[in-house]
Amino acid sequence: MKNLVEPIKNREQVEAVERYLAEQSLRNQLIWVFGCNTGLRISDILGLNVEDVEGKDFVEIREKKTSKYKRFPLNSKLKKLIKRYLIERKKTYSVTDDNPLFVGKKHHRLDRSQVYRIINKACKECGITVNVGCHSMRKNFGLFFFRKYNNIALLQKIFQHSAPAITLRYIGISQEEIDESYLNFEL
Repeated sequence: MKNLVEPIKNREQVEAVERYLAEQSLRNQLIWVFGCNTGLRISDILGLNVEDVEGKDFVEIREKKTSKYKRFPLNSKLKKLIKRYLIERKKTYSVTDDNPLFVGKKHHRLDRSQVYRIINKACKECGITVNVGCHSMRKNFGLFFFRKYNNIALLQKIFQHSAPAITLRYIGISQEEIDESYLNFEL
């Protein structure tokens, strides 16, 4: 069986990773916040250009994996971070609309393996022991979205999964958790 990445189920740990990344760089913090607040795959996050987000209320993309159109709003936290990040980047060098949003030291688009190393180091430094990777951000979004809204049908639609059971398994909701919820429910 594949060694699958998991969501981080504790909100304080998710926030600790964000704080750690913020100490490293605004770019790394923004990648984390973007993934955890939009549920996008890392390939779609890293595929963004400045023009896709600067001054925008909504992001519109064609997903790399599925080729499906996706449109979603940016929350206020993301808007503020994007604005701060772009102001900082523009202080360093000239930025045009068609530049990649996330770049490395040589101003080339970041790749998945670089982000994987950044996230893994942050999680280790924060004492997180679950198997994490780039996809953990997407799974974090799903898990915390489900916990807040308890709407698996909507989350299934956001993730474009074919069945609710797939979405539940994807975000790490186990049969044991479902059973426990039944045992703790009385009307």
